Amino acid sequence: MIRRRQQGNTMMEAMLLLPILFMLLFGMVEFARLSWTYFTLQKMLYTVGRYAATQPAVNFCDDADAILTDAKNLALRGVGDAAGDLQLPNLTADLISIRLERIQTDTSALGDCECSATGCDNAQGARGPDFVVVTVNGGYSVRTNIPFVPAETFLLRPVVRVAYGAL
Repeated sequence: MIRRRQQGNTMMEAMLLLPILFMLLFGMVEFARLSWTYFTLQKMLYTVGRYAATQPAVNFCDDADAILTDAKNLALRGVGDAAGDLQLPNLTADLISIRLERIQTDTSALGDCECSATGCDNAQGARGPDFVVVTVNGGYSVRTNIPFVPAETFLLRPVVRVAYGAL
């Protein structure tokens, strides 16, 4: 008689704990997916920055520059043209933003470098920037899917800063 009661208690305890264990399991899987997406996005932005910062004669002031377009396609698709599949869904070349920064001589602080002959426009004979900064405009949204928990959307906003001309 006592044995039957204990078996029922064990079954009841297991039934009470299973939903919590499943939520923890799915939460860990979603956290891993979110982390993977963030690091993939960061690596893609680094690829754009590194490729653009090491190529000669890049016109950063022209968004339609062939080298910048190739850099974005290389990061998004793994190939230099627009023929491959996207590595992250809904991320396009239009969402990738490239900014130029230079160390200010008077304050030693980083500041934006404008596109002019006195700024960072190589086409007008200006000195190149010190850093190339690559970001995603507005962030990259990822939606979590955990059972029994309302869906949450996270905006991933990695910023990658690459030294200009560094190998």
